[in-house]
Amino acid sequence: MGVTGLSELSTESLVTILALVGSVIIIAALLSGLIERSGFPQIAVFLLMGAIIGPAGLGVFDVTLTSPILHIVATLSLVLVLFTDAIALDLEEVRRSSRLTLLILGPGTLLTAALVALLAWAFLHLSIPASILIGAALASTDPVLLRGFLRLGNVPSNVKQGLRLESGLNDIVLLPIVLVAMTFLQEKAPQTASEWARIALDLFVLGPGAGILIGVCGVATMAVIRRNIGIRREYESLYSLGIAFTAYAAAEAVHGSGFLAAFAAGFVIAALDVEMCDCFLEYGETTAELTLLFTFVLFGTSLIWSGLTILSLPLILFTICALLVRPFSLLLSLVRERMTRKERLLISWFGPRGLSSLLLVLLPVFSGISAGEQLFEITSVVVLLSILVHGGSSSFIVRRNSHTRDTQPPHVPEEASEQPASTKQVVEFMPREQAQIAMKRGKQAIPDRLTLDEIQRLQKHGKNIYLIDARKTRSYEKSDVRAKGSLRIDPDHAVEQVRQLNLPLTAWLIPYCT
Repeated sequence: MGVTGLSELSTESLVTILALVGSVIIIAALLSGLIERSGFPQIAVFLLMGAIIGPAGLGVFDVTLTSPILHIVATLSLVLVLFTDAIALDLEEVRRSSRLTLLILGPGTLLTAALVALLAWAFLHLSIPASILIGAALASTDPVLLRGFLRLGNVPSNVKQGLRLESGLNDIVLLPIVLVAMTFLQEKAPQTASEWARIALDLFVLGPGAGILIGVCGVATMAVIRRNIGIRREYESLYSLGIAFTAYAAAEAVHGSGFLAAFAAGFVIAALDVEMCDCFLEYGETTAELTLLFTFVLFGTSLIWSGLTILSLPLILFTICALLVRPFSLLLSLVRERMTRKERLLISWFGPRGLSSLLLVLLPVFSGISAGEQLFEITSVVVLLSILVHGGSSSFIVRRNSHTRDTQPPHVPEEASEQPASTKQVVEFMPREQAQIAMKRGKQAIPDRLTLDEIQRLQKHGKNIYLIDARKTRSYEKSDVRAKGSLRIDPDHAVEQVRQLNLPLTAWLIPYCT
């Protein structure tokens, strides 16, 4: 079934699309634990799913570059990628690591883009603007492919920091390059100074300006509602998504770049409202990730495999060199940085190409630029090889990490092994509201929250209580306050870490997260 227009969708087509969305959600949920433990690239699963239902498989679904559904889903995905990159930024970490940030985004990212562009011009004989565009698209690292690797416990902090900064910031450096290169590929490229001034105004003033305005207004409104009425945390994450889409629409309405606006809005939230950031990362990030996975299913039906039809010796050489350019650029950029050789190698190697590259190279396709289809096919070949190579090496590291973790005895802090934290100690460090609890015994449901007095009464009745520091990683690392005797449990790996600690099954686990 070819999807050619939203207005032409039959009931059968709509049912097929809804079934596809439902399948993505179900499969993503059921396989999430297995994929995380195995290190198998999550993206590969959904590309294969697309191939199965595509024209080469069951023939149930097919998407072409001209399909409106691809345009809509890809636009939403790029908005979410840019917004998520911005809102997930730890600005304090950026300030602390300003030198590393500049090295990665300056010599690292820009040198990679320039060298890939040079390779495209030399091997594939593309025009200079087309070479620059594909160089910028292929210099983008994929945060979805990196996520599993960054969650590993034995990855050095310098490596995590460097890759987080790169995947969170390099798209906003590369997107303007793509947009400017597109102007040279259009049939009527700008000629006069006034035309170039208008493009600069649209790109660097109207787009970011609309995003900043919507972001500031959104944060201010949320502060008033939160203070006077109150709002549920999960709805704060949905509110964040609303700001992202509104910023995009506002910028496009004034002929600015909606994508730059989405990033600017996320950046404003990251700078002004940490609580909204944490809410988004807690709930909204999962929603965004499902949208990105659905996009990979669409690519997997036939689009991403189209690059295999134009394989040639020059394209194969270009693809291999394009993956090797980034390690060269990063190693050169980080040569004087205070890191071990292993840390430099890991940062340099793990720069997977994926959804970000595909979405950036789709922009000229959607603009009707004649070279767009060729650029997409070339990018698809590089992305497929990157998923295979980077995903395979990530899987190896995950299995190695799992083996190392299983052979090490669980670690329990000395203070925690001696006795649980006292109520007096809890009072010193916990907020006065209440501590959150996540356990039920039999059919008797324990209240969602406990006051300090209730915790004290439980202790007097001889209950074995462990205070759990379950703050999000960013909130935990930014704070110097620790509850004495508490156990640190990462909420993203709670079950696994609790099992490693071998806590008594009859113990009361009382998490606090604020």
